[in-house]
Amino acid sequence: MMLIAILLPWLSFFLRGKILTGIVCLLLQITLIGWLPAAIWAALSLNDSRENRRNRKLIKAIKQSRG
Repeated sequence: MMLIAILLPWLSFFLRGKILTGIVCLLLQITLIGWLPAAIWAALSLNDSRENRRNRKLIKAIKQSRG
């Protein structure tokens, strides 16, 4: 998925269900100068999404161990 985020940033957003963000990213990527910021944005967004998922799992595990 990280490779997709770097090579085709807009597709990374589309695959995660963020259609509007993907369209904005595609418009940014259309310009040659905007491709690099779009790739960085997609990679950072992917990492943030992974962190959020991991944190939700940790919180759920903590709640289950207490209850």
